[in-house]
Amino acid sequence: MPGGAIRFPGLCIVGAVCARGGSKGVPRKNIKAINGMPLIGHAIRCAQATSIFEAIVVSTDDAVIAAIGQAFGAEVPFLRPPELARDDSPKWPVFRHLVENWEAGSGRRIDILVDLDIGVPLRAPEDIVNCVDVMLKGEAEVVGTAYEAERNPYFNMVELAPDGFATIVKPVRTPIAARQHAPQVFSLSPSVIAVRRHALWKHEHWSQAKFQVHVVPRERAIDIDTDLDFRFVEFLMAGAAAGRR
Repeated sequence: MPGGAIRFPGLCIVGAVCARGGSKGVPRKNIKAINGMPLIGHAIRCAQATSIFEAIVVSTDDAVIAAIGQAFGAEVPFLRPPELARDDSPKWPVFRHLVENWEAGSGRRIDILVDLDIGVPLRAPEDIVNCVDVMLKGEAEVVGTAYEAERNPYFNMVELAPDGFATIVKPVRTPIAARQHAPQVFSLSPSVIAVRRHALWKHEHWSQAKFQVHVVPRERAIDIDTDLDFRFVEFLMAGAAAGRR
Protein backbone atom coordinates (compact mmCIF):
# COMPACT_ATOMS: atom_id res chain seq x y z
CA MET A 1 0.00 0.00 0.00
CA PRO A 2 1.55 3.37 -0.97
CA GLY A 3 2.72 5.30 2.05
CA GLY A 4 2.63 2.27 4.32
CA ALA A 5 6.29 2.54 5.34
CA ILE A 6 5.78 6.20 6.36
CA ARG A 7 2.64 5.32 8.30
CA PHE A 8 4.54 3.16 10.82
CA PRO A 9 7.91 4.90 11.21
CA GLY A 10 10.51 3.49 13.57
CA LEU A 11 8.92 0.06 13.85
CA CYS A 12 10.45 -3.23 12.78
CA ILE A 13 7.49 -5.13 11.32
CA VAL A 14 8.23 -8.54 9.85
CA GLY A 15 5.88 -10.61 7.71
CA ALA A 16 5.75 -14.35 8.38
CA VAL A 17 4.80 -16.76 5.60
CA CYS A 18 4.65 -20.20 7.23
CA ALA A 19 4.69 -23.05 4.72
CA ARG A 20 5.56 -26.56 5.80
CA GLY A 21 6.07 -29.21 3.16
CA GLY A 22 3.32 -31.58 4.26
CA SER A 23 -0.36 -30.93 3.58
CA LYS A 24 -3.02 -33.64 3.76
CA GLY A 25 -6.17 -31.74 2.77
CA VAL A 26 -4.65 -30.45 -0.48
CA PRO A 27 -1.30 -32.20 -1.19
CA ARG A 28 1.57 -29.71 -1.70
CA LYS A 29 -0.99 -26.97 -1.19
CA ASN A 30 1.51 -24.23 -0.45
CA ILE A 31 3.06 -24.36 -3.92
CA LYS A 32 -0.01 -25.43 -5.90
CA ALA A 33 -0.80 -22.93 -8.64
CA ILE A 34 -3.98 -20.90 -8.45
CA ASN A 35 -4.76 -18.27 -11.06
CA GLY A 36 -1.31 -18.87 -12.55
CA MET A 37 0.67 -18.40 -9.32
CA PRO A 38 1.60 -20.73 -6.45
CA LEU A 39 -0.30 -20.04 -3.23
CA ILE A 40 2.88 -18.94 -1.48
CA GLY A 41 3.40 -16.38 -4.23
CA HIS A 42 0.01 -14.79 -3.56
CA ALA A 43 0.91 -14.32 0.12
CA ILE A 44 4.31 -12.79 -0.66
CA ARG A 45 2.97 -10.47 -3.38
CA CYS A 46 0.23 -9.22 -1.05
CA ALA A 47 2.77 -8.54 1.70
CA GLN A 48 5.03 -6.68 -0.73
CA ALA A 49 2.13 -4.48 -1.82
CA THR A 50 1.79 -3.04 1.70
CA SER A 51 5.34 -1.62 1.87
CA ILE A 52 5.27 -1.86 5.68
CA PHE A 53 7.62 -4.79 6.22
CA GLU A 54 11.26 -4.72 7.21
CA ALA A 55 11.39 -8.26 5.84
CA ILE A 56 9.04 -10.96 4.55
CA VAL A 57 10.30 -14.27 5.90
CA VAL A 58 9.28 -17.75 4.78
CA SER A 59 9.38 -20.39 7.51
CA THR A 60 9.52 -23.83 5.93
CA ASP A 61 11.08 -27.26 6.31
CA ASP A 62 10.97 -27.84 2.55
CA ALA A 63 13.79 -26.92 0.12
CA VAL A 64 11.44 -26.58 -2.88
CA ILE A 65 9.15 -24.20 -1.00
CA ALA A 66 12.20 -22.26 0.18
CA ALA A 67 13.42 -21.81 -3.40
CA ILE A 68 10.01 -20.64 -4.61
CA GLY A 69 9.73 -18.21 -1.70
CA GLN A 70 13.11 -16.72 -2.57
CA ALA A 71 12.14 -16.47 -6.25
CA PHE A 72 9.21 -14.28 -5.23
CA GLY A 73 11.50 -12.02 -3.20
CA ALA A 74 11.03 -13.32 0.33
CA GLU A 75 13.84 -14.15 2.74
CA VAL A 76 14.45 -17.77 3.71
CA PRO A 77 17.36 -17.45 6.15
CA PHE A 78 16.81 -20.85 7.80
CA LEU A 79 14.85 -24.08 7.49
CA ARG A 80 12.30 -25.00 10.13
CA PRO A 81 13.17 -28.08 12.22
CA PRO A 82 11.03 -31.21 11.67
CA GLU A 83 9.47 -31.05 15.14
CA LEU A 84 7.89 -27.71 14.17
CA ALA A 85 6.59 -28.98 10.83
CA ARG A 86 4.26 -31.81 11.83
CA ASP A 87 0.51 -31.91 11.15
CA ASP A 88 -0.17 -31.08 14.78
CA SER A 89 2.54 -28.45 15.26
CA PRO A 90 1.00 -25.24 16.66
CA LYS A 91 2.04 -21.95 15.09
CA TRP A 92 3.06 -20.17 18.30
CA PRO A 93 6.39 -22.06 18.64
CA VAL A 94 6.93 -21.58 14.89
CA PHE A 95 6.58 -17.82 15.39
CA ARG A 96 9.08 -17.91 18.26
CA HIS A 97 11.54 -19.88 16.15
CA LEU A 98 11.20 -17.38 13.29
CA VAL A 99 11.69 -14.37 15.55
CA GLU A 100 14.72 -15.79 17.36
CA ASN A 101 16.48 -16.91 14.19
CA TRP A 102 15.73 -13.82 12.12
CA GLU A 103 16.85 -11.51 14.91
CA ALA A 104 20.06 -13.52 15.41
CA GLY A 105 20.88 -13.25 11.73
CA SER A 106 19.82 -9.65 11.13
CA GLY A 107 20.86 -7.96 14.34
CA ARG A 108 17.43 -6.29 14.43
CA ARG A 109 14.72 -6.66 17.07
CA ILE A 110 11.20 -7.26 15.79
CA ASP A 111 8.40 -5.10 17.18
CA ILE A 112 5.45 -6.76 15.43
CA LEU A 113 5.25 -10.09 13.63
CA VAL A 114 2.46 -10.40 11.06
CA ASP A 115 1.53 -13.92 9.99
CA LEU A 116 -0.04 -14.30 6.55
CA ASP A 117 -1.62 -17.70 6.17
CA ILE A 118 -0.91 -19.08 2.71
CA GLY A 119 -4.34 -20.71 2.54
CA VAL A 120 -6.12 -17.33 2.32
CA PRO A 121 -5.06 -15.92 -1.08
CA LEU A 122 -7.98 -13.48 -1.42
CA ARG A 123 -6.75 -11.20 1.38
CA ALA A 124 -6.12 -7.59 0.39
CA PRO A 125 -3.08 -5.47 1.30
CA GLU A 126 -5.32 -3.15 3.30
CA ASP A 127 -6.36 -6.08 5.51
CA ILE A 128 -2.71 -6.39 6.59
CA VAL A 129 -2.20 -2.68 7.12
CA ASN A 130 -5.48 -2.29 9.01
CA CYS A 131 -4.61 -5.08 11.47
CA VAL A 132 -1.36 -3.33 12.34
CA ASP A 133 -3.20 0.00 12.56
CA VAL A 134 -5.73 -1.45 15.03
CA MET A 135 -2.86 -2.75 17.14
CA LEU A 136 -1.00 0.55 17.22
CA LYS A 137 -4.10 2.55 18.12
CA GLY A 138 -4.73 0.56 21.29
CA GLU A 139 -3.29 -1.95 23.72
CA ALA A 140 -3.98 -5.16 21.82
CA GLU A 141 -1.22 -7.76 21.91
CA VAL A 142 -2.74 -9.74 19.04
CA VAL A 143 -5.00 -8.57 16.21
CA GLY A 144 -6.57 -11.02 13.77
CA THR A 145 -8.95 -10.90 10.85
CA ALA A 146 -12.54 -12.05 11.32
CA TYR A 147 -15.86 -12.00 9.48
CA GLU A 148 -19.48 -12.07 10.59
CA ALA A 149 -20.31 -15.69 11.38
CA GLU A 150 -22.85 -17.63 9.34
CA ARG A 151 -24.09 -19.36 12.51
CA ASN A 152 -24.78 -17.91 15.94
CA PRO A 153 -24.28 -19.84 19.22
CA TYR A 154 -27.10 -17.86 20.84
CA PHE A 155 -29.57 -18.79 18.11
CA ASN A 156 -28.83 -21.70 15.76
CA MET A 157 -25.84 -23.65 17.09
CA VAL A 158 -26.25 -26.61 19.46
CA GLU A 159 -24.06 -29.01 21.40
CA LEU A 160 -24.85 -32.49 22.63
CA ALA A 161 -25.28 -33.12 26.35
CA PRO A 162 -24.17 -36.43 27.95
CA ASP A 163 -27.75 -37.68 27.72
CA GLY A 164 -27.69 -37.24 23.95
CA PHE A 165 -30.08 -34.28 23.79
CA ALA A 166 -29.05 -31.09 22.03
CA THR A 167 -29.00 -27.67 23.68
CA ILE A 168 -28.21 -24.16 22.47
CA VAL A 169 -24.48 -23.48 22.85
CA LYS A 170 -25.00 -20.09 24.56
CA PRO A 171 -28.38 -20.27 26.34
CA VAL A 172 -29.94 -17.07 27.68
CA ARG A 173 -32.80 -16.55 30.11
CA THR A 174 -35.29 -15.69 27.35
CA PRO A 175 -34.72 -17.80 24.21
CA ILE A 176 -33.84 -15.78 21.10
CA ALA A 177 -36.40 -16.26 18.35
CA ALA A 178 -34.74 -14.22 15.57
CA ARG A 179 -31.08 -14.11 14.62
CA GLN A 180 -31.04 -10.31 14.37
CA HIS A 181 -31.83 -10.19 18.09
CA ALA A 182 -28.82 -12.32 19.03
CA PRO A 183 -25.46 -10.81 20.05
CA GLN A 184 -23.20 -10.40 17.03
CA VAL A 185 -20.49 -13.04 16.76
CA PHE A 186 -17.56 -13.46 14.39
CA SER A 187 -15.60 -16.32 12.85
CA LEU A 188 -11.85 -15.93 12.91
CA SER A 189 -9.86 -16.13 9.69
CA PRO A 190 -6.11 -16.89 9.62
CA SER A 191 -5.73 -14.36 6.80
CA VAL A 192 -3.77 -11.92 9.00
CA ILE A 193 -2.55 -12.31 12.57
CA ALA A 194 -0.45 -9.45 13.97
CA VAL A 195 1.43 -10.19 17.20
CA ARG A 196 3.50 -7.93 19.42
CA ARG A 197 6.86 -9.55 20.06
CA HIS A 198 6.54 -9.69 23.84
CA ALA A 199 3.21 -11.55 23.58
CA LEU A 200 4.95 -14.56 22.02
CA TRP A 201 6.80 -15.23 25.27
CA LYS A 202 4.27 -13.80 27.70
CA HIS A 203 1.52 -16.19 26.54
CA GLU A 204 1.34 -19.80 25.36
CA HIS A 205 -1.60 -19.15 22.99
CA TRP A 206 -3.11 -16.14 21.25
CA SER A 207 -6.37 -16.55 23.18
CA GLN A 208 -4.56 -15.68 26.41
CA ALA A 209 -3.46 -12.29 25.03
CA LYS A 210 -5.29 -8.98 24.76
CA PHE A 211 -6.99 -9.78 21.48
CA GLN A 212 -8.86 -7.63 18.97
CA VAL A 213 -10.29 -8.35 15.55
CA HIS A 214 -10.35 -6.46 12.28
CA VAL A 215 -13.52 -7.38 10.38
CA VAL A 216 -13.10 -8.19 6.69
CA PRO A 217 -15.59 -9.26 3.99
CA ARG A 218 -16.32 -12.98 3.99
CA GLU A 219 -14.96 -13.48 0.47
CA ARG A 220 -11.51 -12.17 1.50
CA ALA A 221 -11.35 -14.57 4.43
CA ILE A 222 -11.86 -17.94 2.72
CA ASP A 223 -9.33 -20.47 4.00
CA ILE A 224 -8.33 -23.29 1.63
CA ASP A 225 -8.37 -26.62 3.47
CA THR A 226 -9.86 -28.93 0.84
CA ASP A 227 -9.94 -29.36 -2.94
CA LEU A 228 -13.47 -27.94 -2.89
CA ASP A 229 -12.19 -24.78 -1.18
CA PHE A 230 -9.44 -24.59 -3.78
CA ARG A 231 -11.88 -24.80 -6.68
CA PHE A 232 -14.17 -22.22 -5.07
CA VAL A 233 -11.34 -19.71 -4.67
CA GLU A 234 -10.30 -20.35 -8.29
CA PHE A 235 -13.89 -19.57 -9.32
CA LEU A 236 -13.90 -16.31 -7.34
CA MET A 237 -10.51 -15.28 -8.74
CA ALA A 238 -11.66 -16.00 -12.31
CA GLY A 239 -14.81 -13.96 -11.76
CA ALA A 240 -12.82 -11.04 -10.35
CA ALA A 241 -10.42 -11.15 -13.29
CA ALA A 242 -13.30 -11.21 -15.78
CA GLY A 243 -14.85 -8.21 -14.04
CA ARG A 244 -11.63 -6.20 -14.50
CA ARG A 245 -11.53 -6.85 -18.25
